[in-house]
Amino acid sequence: MVKTDEFSLVRFGGDQVRADAVYDNVANPLHAEDVAEAIVHSIELPGFVNLDLVTLKPLAQAAPHKVIRGTLVPKL
Repeated sequence: MVKTDEFSLVRFGGDQVRADAVYDNVANPLHAEDVAEAIVHSIELPGFVNLDLVTLKPLAQAAPHKVIRGTLVPKL
């Protein structure tokens, strides 16, 4: 779940209320900058590192269809 100004608005045909509801009460969704930082880090790794798969999700997203809304407290 990466919060952007455009994606959900396009997805819901310009319906701003539905677009805003996607991220409503989701603690710390990812932003484009978070994804960019992960990409930069991966391309700056040494040449002998084989990076096969990267999955980025915010803490509030357990699966594509399962998002926790409200306050989250990480278990340490």
